[in-house]
Amino acid sequence: MPVMDRLKIRPDFLRAARGIRRSTGSLTLELCPTPEAVTGHIRVGFTASRKVGNAVARNRAKRRLRAAAAAVLPLHGRDGHDYVLVARTATLTRDFADLLNDLSGALTAAHARLDKPNRGDAN
Repeated sequence: MPVMDRLKIRPDFLRAARGIRRSTGSLTLELCPTPEAVTGHIRVGFTASRKVGNAVARNRAKRRLRAAAAAVLPLHGRDGHDYVLVARTATLTRDFADLLNDLSGALTAAHARLDKPNRGDAN
């Protein structure tokens, strides 16, 4: 089972924002390969803008995202990748089982996009 490390510095969040992005009703997932891939490690970060609500609401949304990530990423995450979970207003009210389904669906779609070869490649 991979070890989950936290993303804490802004350049890591910006790099993930330039990667693959999948949105669901309750969250947005941003994914990119880790620059220095370490086997057995997944890096994950959480963010919530002021659009989600006041500080109490943002903290609650991030707690829910942390719990969902702890349940889903060890099973479906890939070693050597950075994941950023962005809270949306629906993160606060969505049933937790549905939040888990949203995250696993976004992971599946993002990994499928990651595995798809680029159309511009000559190979």
